[in-house]
Amino acid sequence: MPARIRLQRHGKKNQPFYHIVVADGRAPRDGRFIEKLGTYNPMTNPAQIVLNEEKAVEWLKNGAQPSTTCRRILSYKGVLLRRHLQVGVEKGALTQEQADVKYNEWKQAKDAKIANTKSNVENEARNEAKARMEAEKKVNETKAAAVAAKRQAAAEAEAAAKAEAEAAAAAEGEAPAAEEAAENAEA
Repeated sequence: MPARIRLQRHGKKNQPFYHIVVADGRAPRDGRFIEKLGTYNPMTNPAQIVLNEEKAVEWLKNGAQPSTTCRRILSYKGVLLRRHLQVGVEKGALTQEQADVKYNEWKQAKDAKIANTKSNVENEARNEAKARMEAEKKVNETKAAAVAAKRQAAAEAEAAAKAEAEAAAAAEGEAPAAEEAAENAEA
């Protein structure tokens, strides 16, 4: 059985974290391995991949077969391109300098694309937070307006009740005064 480049799962439930390892094809998924090449964290956006590219190219050169997911990871990091260019150098199709130039151009374009993706994700998160804050301000303003209207209505009702009480007290006060005036007039 040839050596396989594959993922070894670590991390908690619903929070996967993987080690990229070279293992015997017969070994269990999380069992013994020959060499650790790097790590893969799919929980971040974009996914965080730390990989020793030199060792990965060496293992591919020695015949290690990557799993489907590892093949995608190696392609994303440029290891398969590097191996392809190295085969071209060995066959004499191009020189090492030409291969290095092609790889560096590809790497710069890929790094720019990743940086653009990260900035877009950060901008979206910032805009989303700003929109949430504005929505919360609107909700708070409507609540404050409703509370103010309720307080004003209560104050108006209290003022009306006070005015009624004063009017009633004044009416009661006028009635005895009128009776006294009537009594004085009779006398």
